[in-house]
Amino acid sequence: MIGQLQGIILEKHPPQLLLNVNGVGYEIDAPMSSFYRLPEVGQPTKLHTHLIVREDAHQLYGFCTPQERLLFRNLLKVNGVGPRLALTILSSIEPDDFVRCVQNEETAKLVCLPGIGTKTAERLIIEMRDKLKDWVIDATLPTSNTPTKPSRNQILQDAIAALVTLGYKPQEASRAVAKIDENNLSSEELIRRALQEVVS
Repeated sequence: MIGQLQGIILEKHPPQLLLNVNGVGYEIDAPMSSFYRLPEVGQPTKLHTHLIVREDAHQLYGFCTPQERLLFRNLLKVNGVGPRLALTILSSIEPDDFVRCVQNEETAKLVCLPGIGTKTAERLIIEMRDKLKDWVIDATLPTSNTPTKPSRNQILQDAIAALVTLGYKPQEASRAVAKIDENNLSSEELIRRALQEVVS
């Protein structure tokens, strides 16, 4: 199991990045909760990782904190939740907010997340509340450095690309981003709102 990687970011195409570790490039999928805390291309970073091995692929997922990785792993244990849906959940809501929803049994809020129906929301609460009872909500989040401001077009394209990677059709993603774009939203906020828009 690959549990941690430290290297230089070569490419960022949310939610995927390419990390150079001693000359080896690792393709890593990261939820938006982690992705936008990363430094810019060319900068070093460290990620806590989770490797999923299948017959047709080895998929590596990266997280800024071990808590996010733990939440991802707990999500995978829920019946009906696979890696893609777990990544989408963590891209649509902050980990602490998700934990609050589970701890407070807020089914209605969970149903608002993409790909989550009533039955899945109920399973998330039932199967995860005991596992998350000791979760410590912490407002301090790691940041490696202050990123430079990307162009407006790049922000829009990043948001659309992330939605497509998360399983939505290109036209569907483009429409959702265009509908909520206010010319002042970050890629992270665009993606969050667009994820909500797709299922509205």
